[in-house]
Amino acid sequence: MDGIRETMAVEIRGTGSYIPEKIMENRELEQMVETTDVWIRERTGICRRHIAEKETVVDMGVQAAMQALEHSGISAKEIDLLIVSTLSAETVMPSVSCRIQERIGAVRAVCFDLNAACSGFLLAYQSAEAYLENGAYKTALIIGSERLSNIIDWKDRNSCILFGDGAGAVVLTCTEKKGYRFISHSDGSMGNALMLEHHYDRNLETEQRRFSIEQGAASKVSMDGQAVFRFAVRRVPQVIEEVLCINGLSREEIDCYVLHQANQRIMEAVAKRLKEPLEKFPMNLQNYGNTSSASIPILLNELDQSKRLKTGDRIVMAGFGGGLTWGASIAEWI
Repeated sequence: MDGIRETMAVEIRGTGSYIPEKIMENRELEQMVETTDVWIRERTGICRRHIAEKETVVDMGVQAAMQALEHSGISAKEIDLLIVSTLSAETVMPSVSCRIQERIGAVRAVCFDLNAACSGFLLAYQSAEAYLENGAYKTALIIGSERLSNIIDWKDRNSCILFGDGAGAVVLTCTEKKGYRFISHSDGSMGNALMLEHHYDRNLETEQRRFSIEQGAASKVSMDGQAVFRFAVRRVPQVIEEVLCINGLSREEIDCYVLHQANQRIMEAVAKRLKEPLEKFPMNLQNYGNTSSASIPILLNELDQSKRLKTGDRIVMAGFGGGLTWGASIAEWI
């Protein structure tokens, strides 16, 4: 099913992120699986990733949320919608969003989690747009938080080299200006290309039952890397063209493409197919790997902190991931 809606303008009022302190370089993976630093860099662009040793998905989400709130000048008590995108929550219930609500004091917020894998932040952002447009809520906090090291098969060299942990967050408010229509798609027939069977940890809080790289996870990600790659390099340029078309915009009117950070080769292929300079596609995957639904908000926070984005800049956000799911949104930087 496809989803297309016209929205009022949604403003990103603040951004935040949290990156675990522990760094795992490619060289360390050479000691774990049959791979090399050169092989990983050439095929993915990834040099290192961060691993959450003690931090949970909730812990990282809280830190990213607090930073975004501080940046926005909006208090947690003013948030009335809180959506967390994650596929790696340590508990099924209560939801990550409800636990974050408690920790940050967002007492007025309606909370729910959303799982669209690596497209999750984008679909959470689009969900918030729809809620804010119809007046149901005024201020939203959207968080992508992932502890992927907890669900990776560290003996599978095709997947363990790709992923890392982290969290990102944005605070959104609605304005009276006319907004942009967004677009999203799903194709369940390709679901087997990227899968994770559910796993449960009955006593997460005890150190004895915490996941460790040496012990491995009870359930692990499985991926058909070639199928996902072919899907991404075809569908991402298409959905970007779609969102530009329905909003009557040309590629020349876009200042920056903020894409899910999965693979440098995918980014290069998307830029080539759109005939856009690679400079318009900022990347940080070399430092963090693929952080799934956290990747877009982490990158937004870095662009914000570095002042790369200027007031009035028009950006396209595009994501793709398990499901399979993909979509794109347009926003103007304030």
